[in-house]
Amino acid sequence: MAEPATHEEWTMAWKPAEIGDLTGTTAIVTGANSGIGFVEAQTLAEHGAHVILAVRNVAAGQVAAARIAGSTAVEALDLASLDSVRDFAERVSGRVDLLVNNAGVMAPPARRTTVDGHELQFGTNHLGHFALTARLLPALLAAPSPRVTTVASIAHNQGDARVVEANDVADYDPRASYGRSKLANLLFALELHRRATAAGSRLTSTAAHPGVAVTNLVASTDGMGARWVVRTFAPPLMRLVLPGSRGGAESVLYAATVAEPGSYTGPQGRGEVRGGVGTARLSPLAADEDLAGRLWTVSEELTGVRFEL
Repeated sequence: MAEPATHEEWTMAWKPAEIGDLTGTTAIVTGANSGIGFVEAQTLAEHGAHVILAVRNVAAGQVAAARIAGSTAVEALDLASLDSVRDFAERVSGRVDLLVNNAGVMAPPARRTTVDGHELQFGTNHLGHFALTARLLPALLAAPSPRVTTVASIAHNQGDARVVEANDVADYDPRASYGRSKLANLLFALELHRRATAAGSRLTSTAAHPGVAVTNLVASTDGMGARWVVRTFAPPLMRLVLPGSRGGAESVLYAATVAEPGSYTGPQGRGEVRGGVGTARLSPLAADEDLAGRLWTVSEELTGVRFEL
């Protein structure tokens, strides 16, 4: 088992304004119509990138794109459908310099499934992005310095070795299942970096988490917001003490533009809830290369895709 990265490796007062000129590059951001994903798309476009907003709700995506000063396009993508993932990738033409695997579902109170029969959080947060990355590989490898950035969470610490079971369990627990899906995100990002390096590929992979930010993820009826009391009262109460989408996006934007390949970035305040950008803590399981390899095999079997690096 690999040793977890130490939390004291680096920290800095980095801000997205320091992102260089991205003119001539193409970026795809999933879940970009609101929250952290919108800020990521907006910021990348402001720095010259052509940004494809990959969203489930195209109308909401078009409203979001109209608020962005820069080159954008809106494409339908439902990560809870492997057919939708395939169709989206087939519509992408030309090279892709950056893929930000951002979209997610958080802790629906009752177990739900994707159209393919997978538990919703694991199927959307991990399998959908796993398949998307694989299907976009030809476009990514056409770029001179392609990068994939996957958004994880401090909730990955709640994940366990049952992550390889794809949440296919009778004893559904919203937070445990969410934790496993976020652990899967981290295992995937780090394993992708290892495999790309071993293959001598130009592709780089990074991961990041936003800390705890007040976004639409909290109020979404697909997740915790399925409870009316949560979607009604949680966001205004959280705004009293927690950063919003802009603050939460900083670590992701750092990981997407300048972070070292194979790194994991997050806020540096107490509990990694908020604060300046720096090295995030990996749980021992997230650093487990054997577990990552097993998850990779399971993910290929469940999605029917292969990575040709």
